[in-house]
Amino acid sequence: MPDPTQKGEQVFRGIPVSGGVARGHVLILGKPSDEIPRYEVSESQVENEVNRLEKALVQTRHELIEVQHKVEAAMGAKDASIFDAHLLVLEDQTLIEEVTRLLRTQRINVEQAFFEIAEKYATALGAIEDDYLRERAVDMRDVTQRILDNLLGRKEVMLRDLKDPCIIVCHDLTPSTTAQLDKKLVLGFATDVGGRTSHTAIMARSLEIPAIVGLKEVSTSLESGDDALLDGYNGLLIINPTDRTLFEYGQLVRKKLSTQERLRELVNLPAITLDGQKIVLSANIGTAEEVEAVASSGAEGVGLFRTEFLFLNRGEMPNESEQFEAYRRVAAALKPHPVVIRTLDLGGDKLMPDQEIPAEMNPFLGWRAIRYCLQELSVFRTQLRAILRASVEGNIKIMYPMISSLGELNEAHEFLSLCREELRVEGIPFDPNLEVGMMIEVPSAALVADALGKRVRFFSIGSNDLIQYCLAVDRSNERIAHLYQPTHPAVLRLIQLTVQAGDRNQIWTGVCGEMASDLTLVPLLLGLGVTELSVAPPFVAAVKFLIRNITMTEARELAEFALNCDCPREIQAKSEALARKITPTLFAHKDLR
Repeated sequence: MPDPTQKGEQVFRGIPVSGGVARGHVLILGKPSDEIPRYEVSESQVENEVNRLEKALVQTRHELIEVQHKVEAAMGAKDASIFDAHLLVLEDQTLIEEVTRLLRTQRINVEQAFFEIAEKYATALGAIEDDYLRERAVDMRDVTQRILDNLLGRKEVMLRDLKDPCIIVCHDLTPSTTAQLDKKLVLGFATDVGGRTSHTAIMARSLEIPAIVGLKEVSTSLESGDDALLDGYNGLLIINPTDRTLFEYGQLVRKKLSTQERLRELVNLPAITLDGQKIVLSANIGTAEEVEAVASSGAEGVGLFRTEFLFLNRGEMPNESEQFEAYRRVAAALKPHPVVIRTLDLGGDKLMPDQEIPAEMNPFLGWRAIRYCLQELSVFRTQLRAILRASVEGNIKIMYPMISSLGELNEAHEFLSLCREELRVEGIPFDPNLEVGMMIEVPSAALVADALGKRVRFFSIGSNDLIQYCLAVDRSNERIAHLYQPTHPAVLRLIQLTVQAGDRNQIWTGVCGEMASDLTLVPLLLGLGVTELSVAPPFVAAVKFLIRNITMTEARELAEFALNCDCPREIQAKSEALARKITPTLFAHKDLR
């Protein structure tokens, strides 16, 4: 019988953005109550108002750089790069000039002038019919709020100063606030607005804090102190959970803890199927600081070192010595396991410091990656020399991104040979047997993989871009995100073509994109003949657990079904069913509610 004194259970459904279950009391975090003052200033005070703005911009820049450095130290350069967009707002001369023009023409105080202009920009972004761009309005308002706080002398509400554990419920959480959450006290959070691609969602996943967004008006429906259970797997915020609900989730948490214990036992074991097929399971990293996470995860080295993160978030490009030390450090720490270093995947949407790159209508189809490097040879030369020098550790491999033709591959090889010859002349040692491979990200590369395979030692499939280019789908655009289908027959056939070309040329083929860490798709990749998977360190254990519980017979039967099926959803369902069958504990969270 239910307890008659207990309030009824309420369930609010939103968008799950960070997995996990949290139980605790709600803390409603409201918007700042201080209104922005508006008053006239005399002509003699105008310059003083301009000076106040400049000081606030400088102060805000210092604060954001401090946040960025803390995030980089705790979570890596990739997450820290989120704040590049925030810093660019502070350097937007058009914005600043509009503010000063309004200030001079209307002679109003700088707080009001800045708020009016910044809100105009944010409103315009928020009105764009593209969810990804619309969510950038949140970043704009994040920076605006910091600048206004500094102008008004407000003290930022620091969630780090919380004394009691709680579940935060609010209209929105800015990325800079989210980045500083203390996960021991903030058990989880739920917001009225937001989406899967928002920077706040990205930060929550990196911090491993359960989170739900898009709950509409939940922050006005609840009160601080309400008893809550937050399900970050399924996007549920449950207020006054019943004993039955608590029991169900208690069972889930116990299963998760038991599974985590079993996964920890696999750290030093190989990724080998039940019928003896060895799979190389590597890790993806972006900085040398992530090497400890690789070692503790049980990965067999690094399958993708994203070197562009050495170049971002800084005022100048790294020189040869700095790059050499970063590559050497990772290789030395992980010996004898291999470290695959990808050459620069820059240009287009990821800009180099101090370089003017023309705006492009389609940056992902533009001047980037190997195309950029083969034209900016001084940048390419510095990196190749650094990688070659670090290769004396004996376990480094190199691969080129976004190769689309044999001509590009030959050109890259020729330039690498020139760099080798330079080092020989200078008497600088390097590994003469350094293995050189390439990424398969462009459909044209998969279609001519036979010719490419004769000139490289391995293929690494970048599934994110391969799917995007094959299906002509920008996966950051949520209006067409449903068309981004990893199990589309065309994508699977491109993977099959690549693997077959690799086999004919006696080279291995791996996958380093998100498909490799999707537990529902790992059986399919194995069945297609992929022999190496590279995933983010936190996913290594679960992927290894799945590999160790499957047979290649099961995987090949799945692949045969997929290659003869025309429906992506049927293929996805079949692959997920097999993954669930062999490792049910990894999917326990999907069976609730």
